Amino acid sequence: MASQTPQVSRVSTLTCPHCGAAEDLEMPTESCQWFHECTACGAVLRPRPGDCCVFCSYGTVPCPPVQTGEGCCGS
Repeated sequence: MASQTPQVSRVSTLTCPHCGAAEDLEMPTESCQWFHECTACGAVLRPRPGDCCVFCSYGTVPCPPVQTGEGCCGS
């Protein structure tokens, strides 16, 4: 029986912890995104301690490598 590849969401809604603005963004599939500048307030978002990227910290969906169980950024 062949294993099935899990369905991966490529879009996540990032919510700025500073101003609450939310934006739908397409995530990179092969790498982490360590920084994101909020388009509303200009704050530079960085991952929370223990998270690999801004999508895992502030997004509605974790990054693609985490979704597939591969881990992210060598974790």
